[in-house]
Amino acid sequence: MHTRRPGHGWRAMTRGPLRFLASSWPWRSLAYVLTGWIVATVWVAAVTGLIAVPAFGLGVLLAGIPLAAVERWRLRLVDTAPAPSPHPRLVRPGLWGWIGARFGETATWRELGYALLFALGLAWLDAVVGLLFCCALYLIGFPALVVLLPDYQPDKIFGLVAAQLPQAFALTAVGVLTLPVVMYLITAYAAGRATLTRTLVSHSFDAEVMELTRSRARIMDAMDAQRRRIERDLHDGAQQRLTGVIMTLGLAKLQLADAPPVARDLVGKAYEQARATLGELRDLVHGIHPQILTDRGLPAAVAELAEHCAVPVQADIDLPERPPGPVEATAWFVIGEALTNVIRHSNARQVWIGVWRQGRLLVLEVRDDGSGGADPARGSGLMGLADRVSVLNGRITLTSPPGGPTVLGVELPCA
Repeated sequence: MHTRRPGHGWRAMTRGPLRFLASSWPWRSLAYVLTGWIVATVWVAAVTGLIAVPAFGLGVLLAGIPLAAVERWRLRLVDTAPAPSPHPRLVRPGLWGWIGARFGETATWRELGYALLFALGLAWLDAVVGLLFCCALYLIGFPALVVLLPDYQPDKIFGLVAAQLPQAFALTAVGVLTLPVVMYLITAYAAGRATLTRTLVSHSFDAEVMELTRSRARIMDAMDAQRRRIERDLHDGAQQRLTGVIMTLGLAKLQLADAPPVARDLVGKAYEQARATLGELRDLVHGIHPQILTDRGLPAAVAELAEHCAVPVQADIDLPERPPGPVEATAWFVIGEALTNVIRHSNARQVWIGVWRQGRLLVLEVRDDGSGGADPARGSGLMGLADRVSVLNGRITLTSPPGGPTVLGVELPCA
């Protein structure tokens, strides 16, 4: 749900003509487009040398890697955002470990494709765009050329301006007026080129990102398994033993009917405390993960939350199939916390809950007619919801103007 911020070149162009032209970004962009053909020439010469030596012919397939490294370095001219390498760290050290790893990576072949595209087309397009600056510079300095090289100038430039002084200064005026437009065009082109380069040779499609996603999924699965183990141990162990203690104390109360009042009172207090402890333990287990969510799914679990809510709740749940377990648990948690916040802070008279599938997303909406003014900065509850949703790479929105209504929206990826 997040996109990378635009390059600095784009932002510099939106700050106004004077601030843009006074900044270093036009010249950085110019340096970026003018150095492209130099890099391409050196790379083509190096690849030609590799092809000429049969022993290094296989190295041509890896020739995109050094060019991509140079391109990531050149990106600093037009975008200061980091451009990390898409290659993960080596597992096997040494030259053969490096070669084996690189041949097995998608990034290697993507960089080779970019190298061919760059050397055969993009670098020369960069040079053509850079020539626009040279043309503007030629117009600005044309009077000096008339003085220094009078024998090499045509009779008229563009068929209009004579190649002699003072008429030649008209071209200087044209060049001065054209230069800002040229610098805008060069900067825009360089920013677009940098975006293309970053997409192909940087971290955007890196396998490390996928591994991070898989790692986070594994952590979530491990946490879910641990939670279920704790729930099972509490349900099958502590609750059962505590239930046995309550039954034993109940039998003791019957057997102590003729005992002194002090003894009966002590046993009675122990019996009531054990029952209260059992209720708290059941609430704790239910708060970890309700059994009804496991057995019957999200609609039944939300209906139970609505039934126990002090504010009337109208729920509309449309799910053609059950979402994955972590998504379902997060949705239940978000709805439960939202209802708790409504009861504590909103003074609402009605709550509406909507849950539905939208493509590959599970969408939740909790809306109330309370006083509004909910602010995540004033408490950890809403921030906790945002953290819980972000674990699944979801998105949370909150609209709560003073006077209401408050609308909490959540989107959870189901894939």
